[in-house]
Amino acid sequence: MDTDTRNAVIWSGITSDANYFGRFARDLNLCNDPYLSSTMALCMVPHLSLAMYESLQKLKKLSPEISTVFSEDALSISARSRHSLKLFEDTKRGIEGQLSYFRDDVLAAHSERFLNNTWLPLARHFETDLGLNFYAGRLISTTHAATFHLGFDTNRLLAPNSGPYISSVFEEYGSFFGALGANLEGQGEQTFIRSLQVAALAKPRDVRAKSYYRQIFNGRDTPEINALLTTFRAMLNFAELVMEAGINRQHLDYTAFKVGYLSVYQVLRSVRLLLDDSAYPLTTRSERIARSISCSPSAQVITRRSSRPFRNTIMHYNLPFQIDVDRVDLSKSFFGLIPIYFPEFDDGAFVELVRECGASTAAAFDEWAEGIQD
Repeated sequence: MDTDTRNAVIWSGITSDANYFGRFARDLNLCNDPYLSSTMALCMVPHLSLAMYESLQKLKKLSPEISTVFSEDALSISARSRHSLKLFEDTKRGIEGQLSYFRDDVLAAHSERFLNNTWLPLARHFETDLGLNFYAGRLISTTHAATFHLGFDTNRLLAPNSGPYISSVFEEYGSFFGALGANLEGQGEQTFIRSLQVAALAKPRDVRAKSYYRQIFNGRDTPEINALLTTFRAMLNFAELVMEAGINRQHLDYTAFKVGYLSVYQVLRSVRLLLDDSAYPLTTRSERIARSISCSPSAQVITRRSSRPFRNTIMHYNLPFQIDVDRVDLSKSFFGLIPIYFPEFDDGAFVELVRECGASTAAAFDEWAEGIQD
């Protein structure tokens, strides 16, 4: 009975994600604006990668040879992309590793690819190497953030004529989710894509990364920290502003909530790690805002140590080892886990808490980034 319940939770999460991503792909295909659909697809890639990577870990226990169906590139890319969602909690990289990766891989590769390409020295001043994407006036993605989350080798991703290679990897993603039941012809509930306004997605703003990163967040002395904080900001705004578009408050979509919850959880944990590490000093203003983000009542609830098993189930699909499976209820949202780990909330109240925390944290990040001159 114990094993049956645990397996049921795993497969419920996997099939819910596959169903959502099928509907997401269906709605992308119905979108008649290439820029909107490509931007939203890039924003969703790490969440697709998370589902693919974690599902494969479970499937390999049943059929170890399943990995041979996929190319080594697709497997390693999905793993790197999935791990990018951990932000500063990535145990292999930590804060220093993420900063080094941004400096030595992302920033360096973009600069090499997009700067010093004109023969006229005076014109080089106008070259740019960072694209910013805004929805309803708020940052939801950057070319650097996309590179960070995609999981590709940076130089190969940015190489001329890399389109067919990138497409081949995502075709493997599509085949995987299709095998799990994702259906492009499905008639299920619409995803956020169908509620987006094309006019709200401004054309990309191109800037010089070196200058831009010295004018935001923690100021001119910490461009790499500012670059990572910009990635956090985009994640939060995408989850809070875009994923919430057209949401049906009467229906809790497992995957849509999962994206928002994990985004705010990982950003909050990363802000806390940054605050607690004296190797990365923040300005007085930055520390004040970071502490207000980290210490808000909703942030304290979401990130408290006792709630970590809930986060692990959402990220990895499986139930915590210590849980009493008799308390698990497959008919309820998130299998009845919310009252176990957040006993002061019912399901609806906790969902609203997460949404409120996501909105307030995203707003604080916008203020932190743009108000440095104050």
